[in-house]
Amino acid sequence: MTVKILILCLGNTLMLDEGVGPRVAAELLEHPALPSEVEVLDRGCLGMALLADLKGADRVLVVDAVDNTGLPPGTVVTYAPEDIAPYQAFHGAHDTRLIDVLQALELLGHQPQVDCLGVQIQSLAPEDYTIGLTPPVEAAVPVLVQSCLAWGDGARTVAQPALSQVPCRSEG
Repeated sequence: MTVKILILCLGNTLMLDEGVGPRVAAELLEHPALPSEVEVLDRGCLGMALLADLKGADRVLVVDAVDNTGLPPGTVVTYAPEDIAPYQAFHGAHDTRLIDVLQALELLGHQPQVDCLGVQIQSLAPEDYTIGLTPPVEAAVPVLVQSCLAWGDGARTVAQPALSQVPCRSEG
């Protein structure tokens, strides 16, 4: 039985550091060390539409921007989906948290192993739509790529600080 391994990269490339997921996806898809059994998907901000991608996966690594960790911009962290759920902001009726998508997937009878890899952003609120990452987040891209490759190669976890060990603060 073949195990389906998925690296799911999320983010909006028009919102500075929020575009880190798609940036990592582009690097991974061109990387010669990407294991052939690992599928990499750049899924932007698709919400419940992610169910179709997740439905057949056994192991999933989600790569996304994070905020409010209290860590310096560009710091790479690992976390479980439930660790970040209380800190995800809603911007409108179409927004869906990752944990909501995974709970819907569980209701459909599928529960893959999900790990998350994030980077503390510097900014996702440019004055104008801006494609590109701030310097600290851009500098973290090689760390994110190497962490994804190690995870895809069978590492149970990636060697980064766990967000659950970092005191998060809510936006205020």
